[in-house]
Amino acid sequence: MKETVRVLVAEDNEDHLFFITRALRGMENVTFEVAAVQDGAEALDFIYQRGGFVGQPRPHLILLDLKMPRVQGLEVLEVLKSDPELRSIPIAVLTSSDRQQDVDASYRAGGNTYVVKRPTFSDLREELQAVSDFWTNTAVLPQPPN
Repeated sequence: MKETVRVLVAEDNEDHLFFITRALRGMENVTFEVAAVQDGAEALDFIYQRGGFVGQPRPHLILLDLKMPRVQGLEVLEVLKSDPELRSIPIAVLTSSDRQQDVDASYRAGGNTYVVKRPTFSDLREELQAVSDFWTNTAVLPQPPN
């Protein structure tokens, strides 16, 4: 029986969002319920269940882009990891930036992993398969807070 994992993808690039969602939904051995937001403000609203996201279940895992409009991914990471109720939700930074400053800042802010998006769909799918394998087969995910 497949396990179901709720994942929130915070990604402002529509093409990247499409490919990430498609790759996650095609994974074997796990069923991902994918929710998507297109900027950091929406990500915070989703997690805090505000506005149009009231009643949405919190995710088991967040895939977070760093460079987003309104609220940057790093700020989202800092807010969530400083909240005692929400800090247990694993956050995988999934971004195009390979700058060491971004890597270091993400880990300092409490990010659980940092993955640089590769340029082709097959490469991205391979990366997401590795992330999926780790978070669903190797690690044990916490229950998200209500």
